[in-house]
Amino acid sequence: MAGVVQTDEALRRARDVGMDLVEVSPAERPPVCKIMDYGKFKYSQSKSQKHKHHEQKLKEVRMRPKTDAHDRLIKVEHAKQWLEHGDRVQFTMVFKGRERQHQDLGYKALIDIMKELDEVAKVERAPKMEGGRLSMVLVPAKAAPPPTKKPSKPADAKPKPKPAAAPISAAAVAPAAAPEPAQPSS
Repeated sequence: MAGVVQTDEALRRARDVGMDLVEVSPAERPPVCKIMDYGKFKYSQSKSQKHKHHEQKLKEVRMRPKTDAHDRLIKVEHAKQWLEHGDRVQFTMVFKGRERQHQDLGYKALIDIMKELDEVAKVERAPKMEGGRLSMVLVPAKAAPPPTKKPSKPADAKPKPKPAAAPISAAAVAPAAAPEPAQPSS
């Protein structure tokens, strides 16, 4: 703490110790400056910014309509890990040749995946056909805050029922042109 010092005097002091005079708060009157190693300051600032937050990445899971159930389960487990880590996940169903005639299988598969990941993710973009691909994007659901310790309840108190979460409506994401299968009459 040197107090108020003339600029020339502050620059001379900084040169004497082999450091830089850095303006910390230019809006103040008089401006606030510090004598420091500016390169070291910028380096430590960039390092701390990198470790402050996790940059959300978009991970892609590609599959075909005929992907086996076990293989699909493995891909869903990987997506679940990514979502828990805070990344967004795009599921892409690739249709080739005659598979394009059976897009309803792709919609059903993506809806099943949505239901499996309902507790850790929410839908950012519902399943949508784009050329020969059907894709949807899931983002991590907001994490609940850690439970806080509450005073103990009396033994005769009954627990309150928890409200059920609203399920994802399959009708909201199903294709408009997909016909319903006919029910056999008995």
